[in-house]
Amino acid sequence: MKRNNIILLPIFALSLLFALYGSVSLGAAAQPAAEAEWRSKVDQELLDSIDRRGADQSIEFIVRIQNEPENSITAVGTKEERTAMVYNRLKQQAAESQASLIEKLNNAGAETRSFYIVNAVYVRGAGSLVSTVAQRADVVHIHANPRVKLDVQATTSFPFIGTQAPNAPSTVEWGVEKIGAPLVWSAGITGTGVTIAGQDTGYHWEHPALKAQYRGWDGATADHNYNWHDAISGELNNNDFNSCGYNLTEPCDDISSTHGTHTMGTMIGEDGNNQIGVAPGADWIACRNMEEGYGTPATYIDCFEWFLAPTDLNGANPDPTKAPHVINNSWGCPPSEGCNTSNFDLMNTVVENLRAAGIVVVVSAGNSGSSCSSVSTPGAIFGGAFSVGATAIGDTIAGFSSRGPVLVDGSNRMKPNVTAPGVSVRSARGTNSYGSLSGTSMAGPHVAGAVGLLISAHPPIAGQVEAIESYLEETAEFIGIGDCGGDEVFNNTFGHGRINVNHAVQAVWDLDIVKTAPDSLLLLPGGQGDFTKTFTYSIAITKTGSHITFTDVTVTDTLPVGTTFVSANRPVSVTGNVLTFNIGELAPLETVDLEITVLGEGTPETFTDFVFPAAEVTAHAVPVQTGNTATTTVNLSNNWLWLPMLVN
Repeated sequence: MKRNNIILLPIFALSLLFALYGSVSLGAAAQPAAEAEWRSKVDQELLDSIDRRGADQSIEFIVRIQNEPENSITAVGTKEERTAMVYNRLKQQAAESQASLIEKLNNAGAETRSFYIVNAVYVRGAGSLVSTVAQRADVVHIHANPRVKLDVQATTSFPFIGTQAPNAPSTVEWGVEKIGAPLVWSAGITGTGVTIAGQDTGYHWEHPALKAQYRGWDGATADHNYNWHDAISGELNNNDFNSCGYNLTEPCDDISSTHGTHTMGTMIGEDGNNQIGVAPGADWIACRNMEEGYGTPATYIDCFEWFLAPTDLNGANPDPTKAPHVINNSWGCPPSEGCNTSNFDLMNTVVENLRAAGIVVVVSAGNSGSSCSSVSTPGAIFGGAFSVGATAIGDTIAGFSSRGPVLVDGSNRMKPNVTAPGVSVRSARGTNSYGSLSGTSMAGPHVAGAVGLLISAHPPIAGQVEAIESYLEETAEFIGIGDCGGDEVFNNTFGHGRINVNHAVQAVWDLDIVKTAPDSLLLLPGGQGDFTKTFTYSIAITKTGSHITFTDVTVTDTLPVGTTFVSANRPVSVTGNVLTFNIGELAPLETVDLEITVLGEGTPETFTDFVFPAAEVTAHAVPVQTGNTATTTVNLSNNWLWLPMLVN
């Protein structure tokens, strides 16, 4: 009898094991590892919670599967091509690698949610599942899913101001003015053609400063499909009251400060009088990642994933062509609230995949200053995130603005990347009002709006995240070094400096093109007054700025009317009367001289002058540039003499 008991117990245990994750011979589910081995794959706080509450109690966790190939994704082409390439690859990887695990978890009664932007599965189920899942060979790590409170700079926040009138009709807010946005508007650049995204506490989309710019509003009706997503499906704040509810089908902001609404106002807001936004011509879309200021890594990932390929309101039919150009984020996750080096890597992979997809990720640096190394939470600490500190109206650093270097992950990385206005920033509040808040959450939106203006000024730069960030960094204004290391080029207090979007746009247009006609033409008369003459004109292209090397530079020139091409001093492609020169790279302060020889023909009755159309220059990182001598003319009609030789 005792022998039977000894035999029956292992059979029962093996049956339970098989029910949870299948036969041990199927590859994905490996032989049970030693306890120390599988426990090393689980966040310690998760293990502690299971020990405290009991293995039969429900718990949330995130299972990370396989590191490769998600960390090695590269994409090329246009913004749309990059986004689609990354989406398709990540989606395929998740489908192929997660099916077995999800099936076993669902069979065990767990709730699951597959992520593909990082190869991971959210799980809500019995704590006993953790040890079972950790023993699978395909599981890299099991992360906790802590509830994290929004990092709000309360000490210098300003109260709700109700129906406060604008400072003055058509007054531009000081931060928008400080970064040079109105100068960009004066050139006709307001953000048109760009989509800016925010993930935050939610958004009051019908606020007068936001409604017209919402991508889901056509001026008559609203369509929230592909323009809004709610990652909040249940209570996170341990508070029975929520002013908006859950699983929202239209944007709503559930926090009293209307934090998300305020940030979006700084990015795109404008109502005819209140000029609160940097890029008022841009469209916006959004995702709620917090309930009353509380979010989790899973809700943050959910929003990021939705931005990569927005879906309809049912979460179906994802479409990467509707992905935004830039995402603004204000959340943080400090170690004191459950984040650690393991889920640092989880969130970092998300940011890197968005970057590969051609989407700029702007993150507030945090409000833990003024001590050094206070940039300490995701995503501000990441190399792929564009982190933003806060400045005051006098271009001093805000006392609360977090500083680098980043020590929490051992990188010693310099942060923030740049700074922007973040003290007493007036923007949209409530459903139809205006008021001021302070924090790096107010600084980041200035930068997200600046990204929108830069892309609108030069659409081909869309998707080129590194180039966009370089323009903003290298054209930022030096306003100080601070006490945390670095120099006037890059330091741990101001980053590369306080952004100036006008300088960034000018840098992307930083070419001088001079097309010069010859001073004199020697005309040789033929019979009956006809003449022919070979002459040479020149085009000088100078990279006047000292910021960026242009690549793939192409010069296109149209021959003067009445002439035919003879030769040029550099290799050229000739199609009809259009010449194309492939220059290659154009370094800062470098000049390329082109000389074109043509044959001119005409008669005094039919020919008046040689008109030299403007040359055009295009490049990988610059828009079409037109020569500044667009109407250069050599006039012959006033000096025509019937002589054997004519000098004009």
